[in-house]
Amino acid sequence: TKAADVVVASKPQNSNVQHHSIPSTRRIGAERPAHIPPNVPIDSLEIPETKITTLSNGVRVGSMETYSQVSTVGVLLDFGSRHELDQYTVPSNNKTVSTAGVNHLMELLAFNSTKNYDGMEIRNILESLGGATFAQSSREQMMYCVDVLRPNVHAAFNLLGETIQSPIVQEMEVEEMKQVIMFQTMDMMPQVLMGEGLQLAAYGPMDGKLQQLGRPHFCTAEALPNLTADSVHAFREQHILNNPEKIVVSGSGISHDALVELAEANFGHMTSNKNDSAKATIPSIYTGGEYRLQTQRSPHSAKEEFTHIAVAFEVGGWHSLDLVPTCVLQTLLGGGSSFSAGGPGKGMYSRLYREILNRHRWAESAEAFTSFHAESGLWGISGSCPPQYGREMGTAIVHQFEKLADDFVTDEELDRARNMLKCNVLTQLESRLVLFEDIGRQILTYGKREDAVTMCAKIDAVTKEDIREVVRKAIQKRPTVSSVGVDISTVPDLGQITQMLGKKSNKR
Repeated sequence: TKAADVVVASKPQNSNVQHHSIPSTRRIGAERPAHIPPNVPIDSLEIPETKITTLSNGVRVGSMETYSQVSTVGVLLDFGSRHELDQYTVPSNNKTVSTAGVNHLMELLAFNSTKNYDGMEIRNILESLGGATFAQSSREQMMYCVDVLRPNVHAAFNLLGETIQSPIVQEMEVEEMKQVIMFQTMDMMPQVLMGEGLQLAAYGPMDGKLQQLGRPHFCTAEALPNLTADSVHAFREQHILNNPEKIVVSGSGISHDALVELAEANFGHMTSNKNDSAKATIPSIYTGGEYRLQTQRSPHSAKEEFTHIAVAFEVGGWHSLDLVPTCVLQTLLGGGSSFSAGGPGKGMYSRLYREILNRHRWAESAEAFTSFHAESGLWGISGSCPPQYGREMGTAIVHQFEKLADDFVTDEELDRARNMLKCNVLTQLESRLVLFEDIGRQILTYGKREDAVTMCAKIDAVTKEDIREVVRKAIQKRPTVSSVGVDISTVPDLGQITQMLGKKSNKR
């Protein structure tokens, strides 16, 4: 059976080749339909590069033209869950509110009712424009973006501007999203709970007060009842309104001049008013510590329950010279789940696969991880196993730290790790969304964007001496241990982990 929209031409004599042609009803013809973006003449193309412009009020605009027919544009804001407060007095009305958990709430409230549109209208308009929206919060930054067909960027960006500048946060919408948060909290994965616990323990309270990096990122059950529309307005007043220097407009697949024009129209009128947001970021001090959480058994009897363990140490943050060596180290350790389809690039020859997952039948997963912030970072190894093997998993993780501190990694391992990291970076940057995010986050963090050539050169410059030095500096500090599961009784505690590391370091 032949497709209805393909015509098979008559076959010439003495020929075994069938010739296919597109019927006239399917041809575009001389006149291009208005909904199809025009192609750019090849002689006008430039090599894609990052361009950055700062508006007169401090808003920064960064973009890269990729000549694609779809554009990704958005805004990154210099605040996150580390800036939340259990009690905050709003200067404009002297009202005291709690902003704990508000970033989680704002992420869910994104692209809802604004001054000129209600939530349903915004969703319908974006659907008609062929656009998809994303909002994501982290401990230090907030991101809003729209992925849309190139001819519709102007309309989509105007909606984005309204979402950020003039949302109407209604109590009804807040209550609906609080229900969503409650369900998310009830269904949170144990790996997420372990990561949250690791952060809380690593930057423990100082003088009886929570440190900023030790605050929960996700809204907790205790903080949820205190969240109101006033919480959102108070946080916005403190961090967004009258703070244009904390805004970065980013785009990929759009001309820089066009994005600057959109940024000027939507954010160029904002005025700067230095308020308490200028001193909102208070550096956190690494303390190390322990987090243990025993969870309820799943009602699904067929589901196998695992114990999840993570051990981490402090490393440098985004501005540290150890940043790239730490990333190479993470790639070298690699790891993953005991079930993998394999194939090139899956890390099956990484150290944790070879020395934990392939050697121990009880190891369900083993993986290296990093978490970077402005002033500090975490590097460590996490693993999961049946509850009765908690001690064995803890010991296996500690052994990896000891081995890295005692012996140089092999040349083969280092070459593979450097190549894999470069491959991962370059492959990710092929994505429009990743490119948009990378431009915005680098400008927000460093005030500039490093190109891929510079980054690859830094990766190639990492030596095995650099790797060992990073490890040795890290393990001199107090470890952080996090464990989550229905039975964590066999997991070594902080004292036992410290003792294991101490015995080896004394010999070293």
